[in-house]
Amino acid sequence: MTVAKSNKPIVWGPFAAGGTITAFVTPVLVLLTLFAAMGFVPSLLTYENLHAFAANWLGKLVIFGIILLSLWHAAHRLRVTLHDFGIRADTWVAIAVYFIASLGTIATLFYLLRIS
Repeated sequence: MTVAKSNKPIVWGPFAAGGTITAFVTPVLVLLTLFAAMGFVPSLLTYENLHAFAANWLGKLVIFGIILLSLWHAAHRLRVTLHDFGIRADTWVAIAVYFIASLGTIATLFYLLRIS
């Protein structure tokens, strides 16, 4: 008896990673944004420090990974949600949401490479 091969782990791995990253990072970013809006900006989060982080290749890689995984997780989650709402044109929905995630990924890469 042979075991059928599946490509699902290739798709579900980034989806799960994106969900995990989004679940842990997004609340922290919201909290830090709230603190900044109230005027409580720690010295670690000054413009100069954040710019230095984003200008470093490792910082760019971290920022790119967080945004990439979050975008692709959101795209897949939106696809499933639209299916649950009764939109059965799955091929067109998949093309639309993954195209938008692709544009966001390319834009992220473009803007991160412009930081020096």
